[in-house]
Amino acid sequence: MYRTREIAVGFFMLVGLACLTWLTVKLGKMEFVSQGGFELSARFDSVSGLRVGADVEMAGVPVGRVVAISLDPDPMRAQAVVRLRLSRNLQLSEDSIASIKTSGLIGDKYISLSRGGAEKTLGFGDTIQETESSVDLESLIGKYAFGGV
Repeated sequence: MYRTREIAVGFFMLVGLACLTWLTVKLGKMEFVSQGGFELSARFDSVSGLRVGADVEMAGVPVGRVVAISLDPDPMRAQAVVRLRLSRNLQLSEDSIASIKTSGLIGDKYISLSRGGAEKTLGFGDTIQETESSVDLESLIGKYAFGGV
């Protein structure tokens, strides 16, 4: 009698730990197995609020993730370089636009891609030339509050 109960409790604990592990991985947006695809980079004047792991969307549909954010090594540029990992079946023309947008009330940042009209497509390692940085809400409020608008 007690042995059956102990086995049932142990089984329930294992299932609970497995569910907790799965939930942690999903909410943390961790990837244990690479989902393939290809990488592009984009240069922005400001990536304030954007984080590694942020979504990349096209027409509101997730098509990839931000995998790295770094400062351009060329001191004359002073721009942020963002590496994106996109779905392998995604075709972007060379005149596509990457914009940093804000979602929800919390202000999570993500990258929105807009497809261009050129015939030539971007491939692995290419750079998106047309970018729009995020709106810096703090500086806008400061300008408005101190009469700079």
